[in-house]
Amino acid sequence: MRANRARWPIATMARLLRVSTSGYYAWLAREPSKRSCSDAQLLERICTLHASSRGTYGAPRIHAQLAREGVHVGRKRVARLMRLAGLHGASRRRWPHTTRQRAGIRRAPDLVRRRFCAEATNVLWVADATYIPTGEGFMYLAVVLDVFSRRIVGWAMSSHLYTELMLRALDMALLQRRHEGVILHSDQGCQYTSIAFGRRCREAGVQPSMGTAGDAYDNAMCESFFGTLEAELLLREHFATHEQARQRIFWFLEGWYNVRRLHSSIGYRSPLEFENLNVKRQTVSPCGLPTGGQRHGRERRPAARPWTTRDSTLNGG
Repeated sequence: MRANRARWPIATMARLLRVSTSGYYAWLAREPSKRSCSDAQLLERICTLHASSRGTYGAPRIHAQLAREGVHVGRKRVARLMRLAGLHGASRRRWPHTTRQRAGIRRAPDLVRRRFCAEATNVLWVADATYIPTGEGFMYLAVVLDVFSRRIVGWAMSSHLYTELMLRALDMALLQRRHEGVILHSDQGCQYTSIAFGRRCREAGVQPSMGTAGDAYDNAMCESFFGTLEAELLLREHFATHEQARQRIFWFLEGWYNVRRLHSSIGYRSPLEFENLNVKRQTVSPCGLPTGGQRHGRERRPAARPWTTRDSTLNGG
């Protein structure tokens, strides 16, 4: 009625809408309620957090970030305000795979069997590669991810998908992490089953592990990271050149994903923050026993939580 009062008489609109004119004028002069004012203030903060995440955070992560700031509101209230404001998080679509299996290969055994969990850093790494579309053709990204903290500990980019790309990503992880006895799980791509990659793993004391060919669930954690990369970066930006793609991927990994992005699987913390908390928890307890970085409450995860319900006795994981 207020929007159309210049076109139609108030009395006519009130009669058609079956409301009283006195009620309309009372509503017009009434001040906003405390709840409305509180919603407006909360929505302003929600918009700020949503913009700072480059539009990638949905209601769960916005709610978690508000809780970290000491703002205690319901998750459904956050979702309602975001819905009214037209705000939504990044969504994913089906991600094509780049695995190329070589005929007659001798693959490493599957030491993970879809149980992507670790009790400390540098116990289990997962590795894979994907492509990045640009105006100058495809770029390829190889990553090494620490399962415990979800941190990308090694990565490399190139315009080709040769074994050298995977070796560079692995070398980066080896240079900055203590890797004695770590398990490196990957798919059966020809780069990971190559002689050069196997030799590098033996020299560094890394235990290679491989799932079955063409099955995304056998490397589900790395596929999940690629889904995040696509939803939060690749679908939102277009890279005109290879150099532009390198710069944005570097910012996403080292300036956002590892140090700032909240991960629901580790208690809505960033990988760097989660690793720092784990270091603090490894201090000596009052009884003289090390805590070993155990998790408590909602952060506790079972020691061997499978991502799927497939029978673990099947060959190939």
